[in-house]
Amino acid sequence: MKGKHVLLTGGTGGLGIGVTPAVLASTPKTVTIPYRNPQDVERLKQILSPADFARISFVPTDLTDEANVSKMINDMEGVDVLIHLVGGFSMGKTHEYSYEAWKNDFDLNLNTTFLVCKHSLAKMLPQNYGRIITVGSRGAVQPGGQLAAYCAAKAGVVALTQAIADETKSTNITANSVLPSVIDTPTNRQAMGEENAIQWVKPQSIAQVICFLASDAAQDVSGAAVPVYGSI
Repeated sequence: MKGKHVLLTGGTGGLGIGVTPAVLASTPKTVTIPYRNPQDVERLKQILSPADFARISFVPTDLTDEANVSKMINDMEGVDVLIHLVGGFSMGKTHEYSYEAWKNDFDLNLNTTFLVCKHSLAKMLPQNYGRIITVGSRGAVQPGGQLAAYCAAKAGVVALTQAIADETKSTNITANSVLPSVIDTPTNRQAMGEENAIQWVKPQSIAQVICFLASDAAQDVSGAAVPVYGSI
């Protein structure tokens, strides 16, 4: 990503805490991170050096609102790399799950992916260069009970990414997904306990896969759904 313009959504979240330092280490020209909660920006600040933190352009943005997404991306100098980490996890039996919760899962996981991909592609296509990396889930290809909405939304993320790969196969634009299992984040440890955390996949491990897919070395990899499962 050296010298590239990078849009990193979810860079202040649990996975982002591992991915953001790795992206910065690749010496991009610019890094733009949208955010909703200023406290998340402060949390990221605690793990970065002042010099690295100063290299990031933080933009308050609602990624479920197309006008917000369009403005953020149009205001960027360029978009060479899109790394979309934003997503959310929820559980519930299908017959008990509310339609509002179902729609929220799709808004957060799938619709944000569509909007950032759509408007980033509008920047990438004229320059004939781009790297798009989205985050699916193991549940996208191995759905589990009480995870219908989450798994369906993440399956949509993978399908959308592969459709984009097909649309751009005659260009120098690639689109790939990573499929984590349980990610070792403080939120997951709090929700699920720590007894099995040693088997979970580390954010830093996912970051290395993402950075490869975002690099010129992966120019011939497109439409892939890469499992990053840890020891589960």
